[in-house]
Amino acid sequence: MSYKYLDDINFPSDLRKLSIDKLEVVSSELREKTINTVAKTGGHLGAGLGVVELTVALHYVFNTPRDKLIWDVGHQTYPHKILTGRKNKIESLRQKNGLYGFVKRSESEYDPFGTAHSSTSISAGMGMKIANDLNNDNANIICVIGDGALSAGMAYEALNNVGATNKQMIVILNDNKMSIDRPVGAMSNYLAKLLSSKQYTSVRGLLKKISAKFPSSVSTTLYKAEEYSKGLVTGGTLFEELGFYYLGPIDGHDIKTLVSVLENLKTSSVGKPIFLHCITKKGKGYEPAEKAEDKFHGVNKFDVKTGQSLGSSNKKTYSAVFGETLSKAAESDEKIVAVTAAMMSGTGLDIFNLKHQSRLFDVGIAEQHAVTMAAGLATEGFKPYVAIYSTFLQRAYDQIVHDVALQSLPVRFAIDRAGQVGTDGPTHAGSYDITYLSTLPNFIIMAPSNQNELVRMINTSLLIDDRPSAFRYPRGTGIFNENDLDSRVLEIGKGYIVTQGNDIAILNLGTRMESCEEAIKLLKDHNIFPTLADARFAKPIDKDLINQLLDNHKYVITIEEGSSGGFGATVLNYIHNERVKPTSAKISNIFFPDRFIDHQSPEDQYLEMGMDAGSIAQKILKFYKTNVLDFQLFNKTKKN
Repeated sequence: MSYKYLDDINFPSDLRKLSIDKLEVVSSELREKTINTVAKTGGHLGAGLGVVELTVALHYVFNTPRDKLIWDVGHQTYPHKILTGRKNKIESLRQKNGLYGFVKRSESEYDPFGTAHSSTSISAGMGMKIANDLNNDNANIICVIGDGALSAGMAYEALNNVGATNKQMIVILNDNKMSIDRPVGAMSNYLAKLLSSKQYTSVRGLLKKISAKFPSSVSTTLYKAEEYSKGLVTGGTLFEELGFYYLGPIDGHDIKTLVSVLENLKTSSVGKPIFLHCITKKGKGYEPAEKAEDKFHGVNKFDVKTGQSLGSSNKKTYSAVFGETLSKAAESDEKIVAVTAAMMSGTGLDIFNLKHQSRLFDVGIAEQHAVTMAAGLATEGFKPYVAIYSTFLQRAYDQIVHDVALQSLPVRFAIDRAGQVGTDGPTHAGSYDITYLSTLPNFIIMAPSNQNELVRMINTSLLIDDRPSAFRYPRGTGIFNENDLDSRVLEIGKGYIVTQGNDIAILNLGTRMESCEEAIKLLKDHNIFPTLADARFAKPIDKDLINQLLDNHKYVITIEEGSSGGFGATVLNYIHNERVKPTSAKISNIFFPDRFIDHQSPEDQYLEMGMDAGSIAQKILKFYKTNVLDFQLFNKTKKN
């Protein structure tokens, strides 16, 4: 597909050669290019469509990359990537060895700061502004942050600090009334009031009546006065009190107005930080996205004409199983409550919300608050379930330690997106929760090997009322057997033997179980028949099961979907520091390598890490052949 202007734009310097009247067409072409790209690759579409005009205007006015442009979160940066030297690579987005789906410093000089978790842009921008001042560099610092990201405490910490320093940097609020799910909280209400106050609407109505009686040239002037009245009458009171020079709200899709305002800001010398409030529409310009409840926040590959997803699986996701199971349990237990941090649909709690709306609490992008609020609920006899992605739960580690574990409060953590997450890459991988939770006293940590096991672990967590507990599960679908569905609860800290074999034992934690079973099938061709066990619990570990494996096998492998220092380390600590009886069995641990794994399909990620069925089988086969003499000596010693 060819474009009138976009074909000749490879960098912002090319964009700046055009006259301002061409920018509306450029924006239209950029929007079309973005839609066609994400239809082929999948990814985050709605946010990018909402900032097309803002992206064009920013690169048109400012001298990027010398002027630093920081996009909060990075969901919305596909148009930015197209304009900044990556147009010819854009269809490699989220693919193996392709462009990252978020902002990545190593990818381009136009990406001055890596953003994939929300609410970091203003803090990073402040650091860059201080560095510029120390270097006597007058380059502009521009941070673009969404209204959803403003629900996080970190954003306010940064606003408070920036406002107090009087350093002239620009913060642009991309106000689209959406984050991932619908926005919540007082900040969202405040922004809405800016546009709906009686003072503003009455002034607006008066100006419209007057303008109708004058020629079009005068009407245009009055329209601009009306736009200005939004800020004049309602005021950006909160931001002004924080020390900012507030402008807006303005139409974030009016390219000429955007360019005019940004040019004024670029050359202004107000002596304080500037806050520009832009109103945008998530999914703008693509009807299926505009009509969708989530505005096409994150999508699989889709048909451009219909907006229908391509190749969707009919299998249940782990998130859906969690939502359904918790919702069913809540029907008979009125003490069950659910807490999420702007991820209701992503965690499956939209299912819970259908029947138990009064017991679901979405706190916005505020994981720290979510955890401590749940701790408060637990003190009053409720059974709070905090459903948060593993990567986002990292943001609340202090609260988990101090407010939950230290007080031994029975908060239940439903840790979604555990392990590798495919095309969302290392910023969203759930690599560390086993490790950082295993070090905490009073914690119970579970990991299901399939979806039926997840149901049993949820049922088990309902009965844990004297300490915190967690169960972690991956993104996507899994093995779910309706005929094997029951209300069974598990004995705390007990695993079981799945398949009895000899010589070699695999002790699995989590959903690598299917790969282990496939590996055992491959090893049968070599007359090797490993024992396979499901640990179920990362803490407390099943010492009896471990003893059984050590006493009856020559080689024991642990495998987990997490970093070093997790389940395998706990097992080794028991063997070397607690177990009285010495063992001659060789121990090996399979876990995530000490590096971040690039975005690609989950299958490719686990293949790269040597955690697929073939790699597990090869590891065992290689060890078996290398150590055959050791095995013979072991058997001879055992007989004597």
